Amino acid sequence: MLPRAAPFWRRIAALIYDLLVLMAIWMVTAALILLAFQGEVDVARQPPLYHVLLQAALFVVTALYFVVSWRKGGQTIGMRAWRVRIVDANGHSPDFPRALLRFVCALLSLLLLGAGFIYCLLDGERRAWHDVMAKTRMVV
Repeated sequence: MLPRAAPFWRRIAALIYDLLVLMAIWMVTAALILLAFQGEVDVARQPPLYHVLLQAALFVVTALYFVVSWRKGGQTIGMRAWRVRIVDANGHSPDFPRALLRFVCALLSLLLLGAGFIYCLLDGERRAWHDVMAKTRMVV
């Protein structure tokens, strides 16, 4: 018996939950970068390199959170709470290249005002663009 595709509302609920987890990760990352620059809280006084490193670090920890979570067990913390997971065509957690591709495509989808996420409302298998591109599915 194949697992059923996750409904749109569960995708969004898991994403909101993950956003809370990511905010905590982002705060710790920003604090570490600030400490590395022996900085003040007034970021306007920080050198330009601070801003570049901060943005790069925030991007990297975000990518690692999703890609490693999907690779290790097919689930982020938010996805565990909402009992959904990412699987490949064989029903396994995606491998690293597939998980990374899924992350990049999901990011592009967000930049396009979430169009790729909304696509799952139209797709018969409830796949978002990043699922189609990475050949994955979000299942309950």
